[in-house]
Amino acid sequence: MVIWFDRIRNLKILLIVVAIIIAIASLLTSAYLSRDLKKEELTKMEVWAEAMSSLNQADENTDINLVLKVLNGNNTIPVVVLDQDDSVQTSRNLGRKFDASADSVAAIRQMAHAMRDAGRIIRINLETQGDYIDVCYDESLMLKRLAVYPYVQLGVVVIFVLVALFALFSSMRAEQNRVWVGLSKETAHQLGTPISSLMAWTEVIRDTYPDDPMLPEMEKDVRRLERIAERFSKIGSIPEPKPADVTELIQRVVEYMDHRTSSKVQIQTHMPDTHVEAMMVAPLFEWVLENLCKNAVDAMNGSGRIDITLDTSPHNIILEVHDTGKGIQKSHFNSVFKPGFTTKQRGWGLGLSLAKRIVEQYHKGRIYVKSSELGRGTTFRVELPI
Repeated sequence: MVIWFDRIRNLKILLIVVAIIIAIASLLTSAYLSRDLKKEELTKMEVWAEAMSSLNQADENTDINLVLKVLNGNNTIPVVVLDQDDSVQTSRNLGRKFDASADSVAAIRQMAHAMRDAGRIIRINLETQGDYIDVCYDESLMLKRLAVYPYVQLGVVVIFVLVALFALFSSMRAEQNRVWVGLSKETAHQLGTPISSLMAWTEVIRDTYPDDPMLPEMEKDVRRLERIAERFSKIGSIPEPKPADVTELIQRVVEYMDHRTSSKVQIQTHMPDTHVEAMMVAPLFEWVLENLCKNAVDAMNGSGRIDITLDTSPHNIILEVHDTGKGIQKSHFNSVFKPGFTTKQRGWGLGLSLAKRIVEQYHKGRIYVKSSELGRGTTFRVELPI
C-alpha cells in the first residue's frame, strides 16, 4: 500500500511540475513577444506622429501622398490627436464609431487622457511658436490579446491536469474495487469448504458425545464462520437491504466481543427503551460495528472502556462508539478511512476502509470521527437514514 500511495503521489507531483513548466514557458514567451511588439508599435507611432506633424505643417507645395499613406496605414493601434487646447483633432481605431456630438467628443477626449496618464503619448512641437500636438495612443488589440493568452493557456493546462488526475483516480478506484471484489469472493469461496467440513464434524461429535459442554461453543464458532463467509460473498454484489433490529444487532456484537476480549475491557451500551429498526444489510453492518469495537480495543491496548450509544433523530439513526484509548490526531481524521492507513505495527489498514465502503455504498449513510483527544479517547459516529 505504501508503494501504491508513493506512485500516486509521484504522478501527481509530475503532472503539477509539467503544468508549472508549461505555464512558465508560456509566460516567458508571451513576455518576450509582448516586449518586441511594444517596441515595434512605438516605432510605428513615432513615424505616424511625424507624418501627422508633416500634415499639420504642409502648404500648397507639399506632396502629402506619402504622408496620407502613412496615416491611413495604421489600422490596428488606437490613437487620438489633441492640440494644445486639449481639443480632439482626429482619432483612429478606437473600437467603436463616434459621431460629431459633444458627448462623443468628450468620450474621445477622456480616452485620450487615459492614454496620456498611462504614459503612451508623443508630443510634436509645431513651427508656430508655442503650438504643439499630443499623439495619444494605446496598445493594439493584438498586443492585448497576447498579454491575456498565457493566462488562458494556463487555465487550459490546469483543466487538462485536473481531468487527467480525475481519470487517473477513477481508473485506480475502479481497479481497487475489482481487487476488493475479487479478494472477497475468493475468500468466501475458500471458507466454504472448511466450514462445510466443520459442520459435518460437529454432527459427528454430537452423535458421539451428545452431552459434551464444548459442543455449543463449537456450533457458535461454526455459525460465526458462516456469517463471515456470507459477508465476504456480499461484497461486490448489490444486496437487498431488509428491516433489521439495530438493538439486537448491537447486543449480538457486544456478546461476541465480550467472549473474545480481556476482562479489563468493559463494553457498555446506551440504547433507547424501545427497539430501533432500520433498512440494512445486517451481516455487513454487523461487520462495521465489530471493526469499530476491535479498533477501540487495539487503541486501548486491551484495557479500558467502550461505550456504544444508539439514538435516533427525525431523519437518521445515530450510532456512536467511544473508547478510552490513545486517540487520533486531528490531521488524521480523514486518513484513517483510506486503504493502507494504520497506526498499528501489524495490520493492513483495511478495516475502517471497508467500514466506510459498507456504510456509504450499501447503506447510503455516513461514518466519521466525531471527536478525539490524544490520550483520552476517540468517538466514531455512524449515521444511517431512516
